[in-house]
Amino acid sequence: MRIVADIPHPQVKITLMSWNGKFLLKFEKGDFEQTYKISEMDVLGDAGAKELIDDEFIEAVLNRFTDMRDAFVSTVRRNG
Repeated sequence: MRIVADIPHPQVKITLMSWNGKFLLKFEKGDFEQTYKISEMDVLGDAGAKELIDDEFIEAVLNRFTDMRDAFVSTVRRNG
């Protein structure tokens, strides 16, 4: 796996990687992470993969982090 770029963002760490014919967009916030795999055939190089990271996508990623945290806190409360 090769790191192609670290993409700056104030709320989440974004890393673009290349591995096995795919680009991986990895988002990290606190203890949680999300990874999206994109075939290298579906975008025009790493620039094409970076173009996928628009405001609407970032908003969805951040909302998903909130959902992940809420689900985890709920299970800890029920079972902790």
